[in-house]
Amino acid sequence: MRRDPLIALRPWESPEVISWGRLPMNAVDRRNDALSLDGSWHFQLVPAPGASSGEWTRIDVPGAWTLQDVGDLPQYTNFRMPWGEFPPTSPTANPTGVYERSVDIPAEWAGRRIVLQVGAAESVLLVHVNGHPAGISKDSHLAAEFDLSDVVRPGGSATLRLTVIKWSDASHIEDQDQWWHAGITRSVLLYATDALHLGDVTVQARRDGRLRVDCQVRNASGALPEGWYVTGALEGHQLLAQDTEFDRLNADDMRVSDFLGEARLRTTVRNVRPWTAETPELYELTVRLHRADGSVADTSHHRVGFRDVEIRGRDLLVNGERVLIRGVNRHDFHPLTGRTVTADDMRADLVVMKRFGFNAIRTAHYPNDPTLLDLADELGFYVVDEANIESHDHAHEIADDPRYLAAFVDRVSRMVLRDKNHPSVIIWSLGNESDYGANHDAAAGWVRRHDPTRPLQYEGAAKLDWSDETVASDIVCPMYAPIEDCVAHALSGKQTKPLIQCEYSHAMGNSNGTLADHWAAIESTPGLQGGFIWEFWDHGILQRVNDGRPAGRAGVGLYDNGVAAPGHRWAYGGDFGETIHDGAFIADGVVFPDRTPKPAMYEHREIAAPVRLTYDQGVLLVHNRQHFRTLEWLTAEWHLVRADGDPPTTLCTPAELPDVLPRESAAVPLPFPLPESPESEAWLTLRVTTAGDEAWAPRGTEVCLPQVRLGSTETTAAPVPAAGPSAEVDDEGLLVHPMLASPPVLSLWRAPTDNDEIGGMAARWRDWGLDALIRKVVDVRREGAGVTVVAEYATGGGTVRHEQLITPVAGGLRIEETAELPDTLDDVARVGTVFETIAGFDLLEWHGQGPWESYPDRSAGAPVGHHSLAVDELFTPYLRPQESGGRHGVRRFALSAPDATRLTVELGAPSQVSATRHRAEDLTAAAHHDELVPRPGCVVHLDAAHRGLGTASCGPDTSSQYLIAPGIHRWIWTLRVP
Repeated sequence: MRRDPLIALRPWESPEVISWGRLPMNAVDRRNDALSLDGSWHFQLVPAPGASSGEWTRIDVPGAWTLQDVGDLPQYTNFRMPWGEFPPTSPTANPTGVYERSVDIPAEWAGRRIVLQVGAAESVLLVHVNGHPAGISKDSHLAAEFDLSDVVRPGGSATLRLTVIKWSDASHIEDQDQWWHAGITRSVLLYATDALHLGDVTVQARRDGRLRVDCQVRNASGALPEGWYVTGALEGHQLLAQDTEFDRLNADDMRVSDFLGEARLRTTVRNVRPWTAETPELYELTVRLHRADGSVADTSHHRVGFRDVEIRGRDLLVNGERVLIRGVNRHDFHPLTGRTVTADDMRADLVVMKRFGFNAIRTAHYPNDPTLLDLADELGFYVVDEANIESHDHAHEIADDPRYLAAFVDRVSRMVLRDKNHPSVIIWSLGNESDYGANHDAAAGWVRRHDPTRPLQYEGAAKLDWSDETVASDIVCPMYAPIEDCVAHALSGKQTKPLIQCEYSHAMGNSNGTLADHWAAIESTPGLQGGFIWEFWDHGILQRVNDGRPAGRAGVGLYDNGVAAPGHRWAYGGDFGETIHDGAFIADGVVFPDRTPKPAMYEHREIAAPVRLTYDQGVLLVHNRQHFRTLEWLTAEWHLVRADGDPPTTLCTPAELPDVLPRESAAVPLPFPLPESPESEAWLTLRVTTAGDEAWAPRGTEVCLPQVRLGSTETTAAPVPAAGPSAEVDDEGLLVHPMLASPPVLSLWRAPTDNDEIGGMAARWRDWGLDALIRKVVDVRREGAGVTVVAEYATGGGTVRHEQLITPVAGGLRIEETAELPDTLDDVARVGTVFETIAGFDLLEWHGQGPWESYPDRSAGAPVGHHSLAVDELFTPYLRPQESGGRHGVRRFALSAPDATRLTVELGAPSQVSATRHRAEDLTAAAHHDELVPRPGCVVHLDAAHRGLGTASCGPDTSSQYLIAPGIHRWIWTLRVP
């Protein structure tokens, strides 16, 4: 039996074979003129390449077969390979998908060059047409094109067979922290060109208006004909103003040779509007290739942004300005379709990012779908475009392995060739977490020669010595470096390159603590220029609970506000029966799988706000924190909240924003009189919204909520006279109250966050026994109407003494508490009180920070005010249940029921408070939210001290100022039932 020559090559076992029959990458976009082959294909899954045919079924293209119920499921690993073979070997059990369909070739394509484009295939693609081999391609995240002119007949039908092999030598350099999928994940196209066609177009547009367009021309029929030429037209409003519809470009450097010709077009645009992330001005460019008779043989359309990128000293400059990079890492992801995303999906991603203050994206860790860059150009983002190279599990061996040299250079160069004309791309990245070796240097050399207009970066090159000027990275881009180390480097006198962290502030679960502290250091330290939060998405896949299978495309509508519908859940590593996996580490984004923002997004929004306020000694300043834009695109209103009433008084008035240049400030008059007493607590907030429609937000969209304090930060606890009957305390010294289902007791434990678990704090707390405190009553003393209860809690770190003084007051009870922690308990989760209410309370109103969740080291984005939410909306459904729902700086709160029953708590000082339907032990025991059963009452925590969140799941823990020290902790609260 004659063997298939492509199978005989066994390309999945040879890193030297990176392609065969594949056309060169280029920046000529053929998507608009192509015949789409997306849709339903015949499909069979076989256990290994060359295995006997299996059962044919139907499958959607594009789409990962791992999410289409064909028998092969997703698997998540962080850096471990999902099998034990060493590079370049792949496992014998190697799922292989065979896609097949017939295509009618348009008769009008007769005599033309016919090209197949497969947008992405994981991980090896073999192409056959009418039984004839047409090509091979590797690289799961870039398109592959094949010339089919010799194997198809216009006016007839052709049978396309695309064979995709899941595992290969290439898998060892696609070892990214994400789900392992397989299949054809981007669109499949068929298009035709003239034999004489544009082979490539390279655009260079400078901020001063200079435009250069380099064109490569090819002839599939042989030598280039005599007399061909190229023209270009640039469309822009400034040209219309000069009564010229198009600005004609002239070829001034043209030569003709066999097969390949080159033409260079130049012009200068007067009064150009430069492109930046804040002002994403684009001009339409059309390049036309003409035959000798003047007819058009080929056309290429581009959107041009005029901008410069350079590094000067230790500053990265865009159009001559030092910009702060407020970035986020982004994967192509969708909870139903995996890495297959639509243009609408991508636009929705970028709209959310824009509304929450992000101005930069790192395409972690591969070139994203090309439409993303079109949208980044349009909406305004700075992009670090990253090559599809990560060899995490075998990084050291592969970095210098000459067998992988071609693959490194191929992946980096093809990314650059595809994306070079996008103004949004300001930095090239050589990949991620692949150590550093000769293969990186080779790829860097190619980039520097081909595109000297952009810097390049690679974390692995600079990680051992941030001051080394010889390595292949123009930017020091560490991962999760403590901010203290970054500041020390900037002040050391040894810094020679910009420091922009490629990953920082790991967003796993309830996280992103100290983000405001991080940015305070960046903004005040020359040489530090920002970074990219890890990451945008929680990669939860919607899963049917009853059978453990992905919901697939049928899952649309089965989730909302971050929560999966009954019978479904967000799956993470291990949920599809895989034995090698890394659990919930895939759930580390600032948005939930359905793109619902997590509370940390509001923290980032305020830190990145275009407008800030400061108030000092009676002077109120408005600051424009942008780099290129004035405040004309914004409108605002003033809100004043005073805390001397119940509920607090709120005043509103329109605000007139001053005419402030970028990075400048202006004084404005106070919109309201100052509080009469300096002890009065008043907060002035500027609610800033869009004045008109933006590409990413309609008119009236909230942009930020900067706030300043007028008066004291502390409330003063007024004397409370005794009134009413004696406090009811049982024989165990526990408070008995008709509104409480369980009495107030000491709490030192929280349901561990992902940071707590991975950072090791939760294990220490368990060793101390803080999750199961045993209370021993030492003394119960009655003095008049009041009762003092002394209890001790034995822990593995010593005995904690807890004292409560319960005193009747008008309408309620005043509880004064003291907890003394021994020196050995030097880092607990919380110190405070926990109690549970009876059923019926479903609304929480509070005066403090909000309305979204906040914690001591993540509270800059939660303004002080009077807030109100349903109790069921206070809880944040992080994919793995954990501590959530807290509100920081609460002064007073009230729980109310539909029958007007109301329970009020007044706090002696601003405190951390939570009210949810779940005990800490409920959350700790659950792996997914479908396992949680809400309790009928409210579980209420009043914390005198609450540990910060930090980002210790991957990065620094919280700062020392947010840790809970041993010693004596005191807090006072008053419980009233009007």
